[in-house]
Amino acid sequence: MPGTLYIVATPIGNLEDMTHRAVRILREADLIACEDTRQTRKLLEHYGIKRPTVSYYEHNEDARAEELVNKLIEGTNVALVSDAGMPLVSDPGYRLVSAAIGGGIRVVPVPGASALVVALAASGLPTDSFYFGGFLPIKSGQRIRALDALKSEQATLIFYEAPHRIADALADIGKALGNRRVVVARELTKIHEEFLRGTPAELEAQLRSRPSVKGEITLLIARAERGAEQPADGASLESEVEISMRQGMSRMEALKQVAHQHGLSKREAYRLLEAQKKRPVE
Repeated sequence: MPGTLYIVATPIGNLEDMTHRAVRILREADLIACEDTRQTRKLLEHYGIKRPTVSYYEHNEDARAEELVNKLIEGTNVALVSDAGMPLVSDPGYRLVSAAIGGGIRVVPVPGASALVVALAASGLPTDSFYFGGFLPIKSGQRIRALDALKSEQATLIFYEAPHRIADALADIGKALGNRRVVVARELTKIHEEFLRGTPAELEAQLRSRPSVKGEITLLIARAERGAEQPADGASLESEVEISMRQGMSRMEALKQVAHQHGLSKREAYRLLEAQKKRPVE
């Protein structure tokens, strides 16, 4: 009989966040495939688990997936884990699961902690609908375009971000999406767990004031307001410009940002603002 491939969630920080079932599966598995065997070894030692391990990460996925599927076909039970959280969610594993299913292998998920769900639950943002986009692009221009494509999305936006890029990412969120509510969830379930809530400009200033930013980060952005896609008028533009100026922008910077949010040129936005000034007071 062929073996079973278990997809096992592991803690995202606090080692106590391991289910009884996950511990049992790891103890019973014939082989544990790990994103980083050194990282997984800490978890296994904590729970007194002594099973063979093999590396399975981004750069050896193709070759190792074929190897593991052959073992599964021969009857080996394999448990797949990542460094933290649920495997395959912004972590390696898709090629192995796909190949296993294609080979008629039984695939069993063993649920547990996932940073995106943990962050969403405590964020204070709507949870009825959300969009998870993995990691944002590294380059600013690509990042702004990716965010701009989601500006009308009626769902809380969730991304993972590297600590050394978070301030730049917040700056680009402000440019692409304006003064939406943003939550930066850092070091979830760990000793230094932190939730920062505010506008992109507020959180950017706060993080840039620190000597450094460390730890795993989940970034959440409030959904687009219903009706945000309606055509802009001078009154609404003026209101948004004033809000941006209260966040420390010059009027010209605020006008440029607001124009971009509404798909207008700076000249078109300026024309609408001037027209609003000339309207008679009712």
